[in-house]
Amino acid sequence: MNKYFLRYSFAACLLAILSILCVNTDAQLSAAALQAAPTPSADGEIPAAQLLQPEELVQLPHSSGGEKPLMLQVGSHVLYAEAHIPGSEYVGAGGQDTGLQALRDRVKGMKSNQFLIIYCGCCPWNKCPNIRPAYWQLHALGFTRVRVLYIANNLGTDWVNKGYPVAKGR
Repeated sequence: MNKYFLRYSFAACLLAILSILCVNTDAQLSAAALQAAPTPSADGEIPAAQLLQPEELVQLPHSSGGEKPLMLQVGSHVLYAEAHIPGSEYVGAGGQDTGLQALRDRVKGMKSNQFLIIYCGCCPWNKCPNIRPAYWQLHALGFTRVRVLYIANNLGTDWVNKGYPVAKGR
């Protein structure tokens, strides 16, 4: 297993626990609070309930009641420049320290209930080095409404080739 991934997973767990302690004015962590806060599994997998299928994302503007999520691409800048989901912002590769710092900087000052969607699409889901660290970083920062676009193969196959909207450049 990638030593950096394990390091990020451990750091995300630690930050999540510390954020709960800081919010609790009595500085006592209740059992309910611990159960409510998901923590990374040994493999760092993102909970299935947080995954968003491409067809769900396409329908989101029609079903979200007007709430527009902040959509962030957490993969390679080259991929973003070639093709990205319209309205999404590039923040940096989630598998690198500089990308995670850029992600922290982008969401700094936002409310914890901000609706966020993140995606990468660089490679097959089970090999992506970016999406899991980015998700757990946002979770550790206290964001409660983070959804992750599930891209099984890559953005070209699972988004572009299916005829979903695409923007280029930047």
